[in-house]
Amino acid sequence: MAQTFVVGDIHGALKALQQVITVIDFRKDDLLVFLGDYVDGWSESPGVITYLNELSTMCHCIFLKGNHDVWCQAWLKGEYPNPYWLQHGGRSTVEAYKNISAKEKHCHLDFFDRMQNYYTDDKNRLFVHAGFSSMHGPVMESYESNFYWDRTLWEVAVTMDKKIKRDSILYPKRLKLFEEIFIGHTPTINYNNDMPMHVANVWNVDTGAAFTGKLSILNADTKKVWQSDIVQHLYPDEKGRNG
Repeated sequence: MAQTFVVGDIHGALKALQQVITVIDFRKDDLLVFLGDYVDGWSESPGVITYLNELSTMCHCIFLKGNHDVWCQAWLKGEYPNPYWLQHGGRSTVEAYKNISAKEKHCHLDFFDRMQNYYTDDKNRLFVHAGFSSMHGPVMESYESNFYWDRTLWEVAVTMDKKIKRDSILYPKRLKLFEEIFIGHTPTINYNNDMPMHVANVWNVDTGAAFTGKLSILNADTKKVWQSDIVQHLYPDEKGRNG
C-alpha cells in the first residue's frame, strides 16, 4: 500500500535533505509531499532544486510553494530582489546562483512555476505551506498570499483548549473542514520543540532546519518521524538564517 511522507521546510540544506531522504525507504508508488521553502538560509539552494527535480523522476512528488519560494521565483524572473528577502536568507541564495548556468536557472524557474499552493488527498487531508483564512476552505481563499504567509490557522490550533472536541460548536470551523492539516512555515523550535508538533488536527513539520533545528520527514499515515542531524552541524562554517 502506498504511503505518504511529508517533508518540512528545507531552506537550502541539501545535505540534510539527502541524509533524511536516504533513510525513509520510500517506494516508487509512495507520495512525497514537500511543504515549501526549499531555498534561503544555507548555501545549497540551487542544489536542493536540482535534487528535487531528479527525485521527482523516482517517485510521486508534490511540491508546495512557500513564501521564500515566491521571493526567489520573482527574482529568477528578473525582478529586483526584495530587500526583506535578502535580509532573511535570500542573500545566500543569490550568492549560490552566481555559479549556476542560465540553462539550469531556466530549468529551476520551470520548477518554481510548477509548484502548487496546496494539495488535498483522497483521505480529506490538506497539505499547505502556511495556512488559509477562508471559513469555506482554501478553494475559496481570497488572498493567495495566505497560503504562503498565514499563521492564524496554526495560532488558533495551538491556543485551543484541549477539552474542546471536534463535534463542539466551539471547535474552529476551518479545522473541521479536513481530517488532518499538515503545514510548515512556523518553526517548532519557536516553541522549544525540535520535533513535529501535533495540536488539534494540525501537524506542523517545520522543525527549524533554517536555524538551529533539524529537517524532518513525517509519515502522514503512521506518524513516524525521521530527522537529519542538526543542520548547523552539517554546515559548520555557515550561519543559515541565524546570520
